[in-house]
Amino acid sequence: MKVLIVCNNAFTRGNGVHTVLQALMSNLHEAGVDARLMATENEDPHGTQPDYPLKHFRFPVFENLIYSNGFRFARIDHDMIEEAVRWADLIHVQEAFPLESDVVDTAADYGKPCVATYHLFPQNVVAGAVHGGISNPINDIIEWYWRTYVFDKCSIIHCPTETVRRHLAENGYKAQMEVFSNGISIPSVHINAAVPANGDPIKILCVGRLAYEKSQETLLQAMRHSAYGDRIQLHFAGKGPMEGTLRRKAEELVEEGVLKYPPMFGFYDRDELKELIRTSYLYIHCAWVEVEGLSCLEAIREGLVPLIAEGSLTATAQFALDTRSVFPAHDAGTLAERIDWWISHPQERAAMGQEYADSARKYDIHDSTAAMIRMYRRALAV
Repeated sequence: MKVLIVCNNAFTRGNGVHTVLQALMSNLHEAGVDARLMATENEDPHGTQPDYPLKHFRFPVFENLIYSNGFRFARIDHDMIEEAVRWADLIHVQEAFPLESDVVDTAADYGKPCVATYHLFPQNVVAGAVHGGISNPINDIIEWYWRTYVFDKCSIIHCPTETVRRHLAENGYKAQMEVFSNGISIPSVHINAAVPANGDPIKILCVGRLAYEKSQETLLQAMRHSAYGDRIQLHFAGKGPMEGTLRRKAEELVEEGVLKYPPMFGFYDRDELKELIRTSYLYIHCAWVEVEGLSCLEAIREGLVPLIAEGSLTATAQFALDTRSVFPAHDAGTLAERIDWWISHPQERAAMGQEYADSARKYDIHDSTAAMIRMYRRALAV
């Protein structure tokens, strides 16, 4: 089976699609699938390059904004696209931008089947650019373009969560939909939840791109309502366009005496992040737009109890085991109440940490890869 994976943005670290894509390619190869990548060239000259490299398309005026949100666009090369499509038995597109539209049209010319993964809601794109909400009319225009020019031309759409499947059904997508997680790596040795050492400070971790739709500001606002401000130290692991704003608001909390310990900001490799997770007391996921939220699942895998925002366009709350681990999106007051409850009940937090670590095992990436291969075979059989 020869599968062409198409993605504008395969090498920008800190982007969720990048993380999923690298794991997908590795696991497909391990499973014996001849998978090749078409993507924008890797900026790192010493890093892995795509099998079918495309030049970087730089948007006038908006390039810095696009890059700060962890994204890059490829310049369309019709000859390269035709060569790649001719090689493949099946095409798997990871986005629904002009590159993917050109690829699926070329695939149709050659009679090659296409499948797609729905990695982004339109709000993921629009919110970072204009700080728009769920109902911004630009979202509807993007949704129409994606559906009309890419997704409706694919036979199957991979939906990482039921939230995505429901969204696509409500918006009139025509393709068959299959729901299964993108998955995470699960060690063969059973994970035992780590118990952070007693004493100050109480480390609370928030992982993800520092962007408007990720809503890390909600966590900062929650500190104004918490009874434990003098013991909490917030740690934001990520980078993005909102970093400056978040740093300023964090400094204000310290200057006003709301927090005793200055919040920390950093971007970490996999091992560093795992150590940070295992020494934290709680994990907070504030995003109001999220297709799946694997960073939350990776924290849960290590036995870190989460608090997850609930909303119509965020699927991450599916990982919560009970209502003590959820709060309404943007609701800083309720988030503070939940944080304070878990701090006041350390034994319950320790017990639930193990339950969360155990619950992550059903999202094993090897199961997800097997589901992906079955989807490929169904698409080839049509």
